[in-house]
Amino acid sequence: MTPVQFTFSSAFVLGLLGLTLHRYHLLSALLCLEGMMLSLFIALSISTLQSDSTNASASPMLLLAFSACEASAGLALLVATARTHGTDRLQSFNLLQC
Repeated sequence: MTPVQFTFSSAFVLGLLGLTLHRYHLLSALLCLEGMMLSLFIALSISTLQSDSTNASASPMLLLAFSACEASAGLALLVATARTHGTDRLQSFNLLQC
């Protein structure tokens, strides 16, 4: 494993650990998801550039588009839950109550 691959793999794992261990606020969970998506985007972009393949050149842009959609949906959920519950703490949410 090259140092570049190790760096982006460790960035993804750190985002995953942050998502699993620090689940206190919804905003921190969304930031961890964005960090994971950013590390995936950069790793996919570098691998596409190193392979010199024109067939896979659209993959990083597709991932970036899905990441933008995920971020906008996450922020919409954050605003909606802050308005209805008054907080973004994940422990105050009840999944059984609609």
